[in-house]
Amino acid sequence: MARSPRSSRPRSASGTSSKRASSPYGQSRYSSYSLSSRRRLVAVCGESDPRTSLAGLAFELGRGIAERDAVLICGGLTGVMEHAARGARSGGGLTIGLLPGDDPNDANEYIDIAIATSLGHGRNAVLAKTADGVVALGGGLGTLSEIALALRNGRPTIGIRTWRFDRDARTEPELPLAASPNEALDWLFARMARAP
Repeated sequence: MARSPRSSRPRSASGTSSKRASSPYGQSRYSSYSLSSRRRLVAVCGESDPRTSLAGLAFELGRGIAERDAVLICGGLTGVMEHAARGARSGGGLTIGLLPGDDPNDANEYIDIAIATSLGHGRNAVLAKTADGVVALGGGLGTLSEIALALRNGRPTIGIRTWRFDRDARTEPELPLAASPNEALDWLFARMARAP
């Protein structure tokens, strides 16, 4: 078979491109890939204080995400984000950090994939839109914006020791609150299972 100088794809005798039906090494790992079989992205948002009192809960939450074969996505910095990423890594999970600045080296040491967005707080919108589900743990105004954006985008969202909303000043959707990481993840994964 002759090869075109512009293409590495094999050409047939007639000069038309031909694709291999299979890899010479066996079946491609992507050959049976479908959207329904992809790993879910679970966002964890919360306070960035490195001395957070929620470190144990964040670790347990991250580990639970990994044990459910999902990918943890977070802001990639300190506090709840770091402890959750540490938990996910301890469970053999994959972690993604959407960083506010332009230096991927700002990510905490437990982030596998650091994405420097240069968006500042605008990264909250990317996080809320990218995740299949969101868990908010504690947090300040940044966490509040992530909750609001996730709910606005129709993402299943649950909180643990986070913002409460005055029923009289709020319309649907409500933010359910869980007592533990396991309860939050059970609720979240049940709703994500219904989504495409």
